[in-house]
Amino acid sequence: MSNNGGSKIHGNLTERMDAFKERCRQAGLKVTPQRIAVFRTLIESNEHPSAEMVFRQVRKIFPNISMDTVNRTLLMLKEIGAAIVVPGLGGPKRFDGNIQPHHHLICMKCKKIIDFYHEPFDNIQVPQRVKRAFAVSRITVYLEGLCDKCRPKR
Repeated sequence: MSNNGGSKIHGNLTERMDAFKERCRQAGLKVTPQRIAVFRTLIESNEHPSAEMVFRQVRKIFPNISMDTVNRTLLMLKEIGAAIVVPGLGGPKRFDGNIQPHHHLICMKCKKIIDFYHEPFDNIQVPQRVKRAFAVSRITVYLEGLCDKCRPKR
């Protein structure tokens, strides 16, 4: 298992911002300063933030932005393929701006999410019966357990 220390492998910031703006245009969406701020906050975070976490950061730049605007923007990012939602935490939705193939370690105690890269997981073969019944668009492995801070020391 390789872990890149939480850094996100998906091009430099300028390339990511340009790709985001192009995705917005292709979807017929305006590229607003608020949307740019939400997207930038998401891709600069290594925490897989919730909408609330993004809201607190973006509000420093745009004090009048609403939580609803941030939440709708994050969901729009998912819809246009600029972000993913990390499922299964039982709390608020958590978002990931890293859309490249990668996997997640999820701490069941503190809810920390850690990206990791493991090529064999990228190449999982989907059974034919599944392919016939379901159009697979993304393969992501989620490993649940306890992080270094939460697991008992031996």
